[in-house]
Amino acid sequence: MSLETYWKKALHQTQLSINDESLYPLKTRIITSDLYQNNDFIIRKLDTLNFNKERIYGPKQNPFCPWDKILEIDKIDDDHQLILNKYPVQKGHILLITNNWKPQNGWLDINDWKAIQKVNKDTSGLWFFNSSPIAGASQPHRHFQLLRRAKDEISCPREKWFLEMKLDKDRDSKLKKNIIVSKFNFLENSISLYELYLELCMKLGLGDTISDLKPRYPYNLLITNKWIAIIKRSNDHIHGFSINGLGFAGYLLVTEKSDINYLKKFGPEKLLESFV
Repeated sequence: MSLETYWKKALHQTQLSINDESLYPLKTRIITSDLYQNNDFIIRKLDTLNFNKERIYGPKQNPFCPWDKILEIDKIDDDHQLILNKYPVQKGHILLITNNWKPQNGWLDINDWKAIQKVNKDTSGLWFFNSSPIAGASQPHRHFQLLRRAKDEISCPREKWFLEMKLDKDRDSKLKKNIIVSKFNFLENSISLYELYLELCMKLGLGDTISDLKPRYPYNLLITNKWIAIIKRSNDHIHGFSINGLGFAGYLLVTEKSDINYLKKFGPEKLLESFV
């Protein structure tokens, strides 16, 4: 049974960081029922009145070198650190970062997978990784994101879709042709997890570590205790929407720039097709 020590520390630091005004939770409201009738997506609208763009779109400096100490959760190993996401989408939104510079758009290495595995043994949930700005990454310094989930809680609204796609041999849509899904077990050794990642990347056409210095295409990575998915990306901003890995997991964020009519007319899945 996991102790969730990291999760408890994340909650403690969250309150300290809010009190210190070092953390800015995104204020949203759910509007799914206004636009979509199924339950495989959760659509939220950003409260722009309480959204200070200057805090996010200020000078471009690396927030992870050094990281803000009040956001610090715990040291994982000599190469990785757990901190809070400064702009969390939920309470206790965790970042796993490399202590020193590593590019977000490079190949993940065995040490990354060891660190992910170590964290997940204690605190698990939905992991996501955005490999570049086109895939929705806001920072070029390597970082993974974790949204903690309770033991019996589904990882994301699209979990059933991914589990069914894992068994589906018929890639009958543009979306499915650009996504690869496999079963996943964190109890396997880290070398096996790393090798599975490389195998899936090769099958999806992202290249390999021998021939390519970095993946040939931007991608999103989703990891849960049951499955892993990689999504090959071609676009970031379309129809006023910006999509990262969470979008493919079923979490859509609407802003004042979003084309609500397009989303209502064609649906969320058609929107996602525009990004692959």
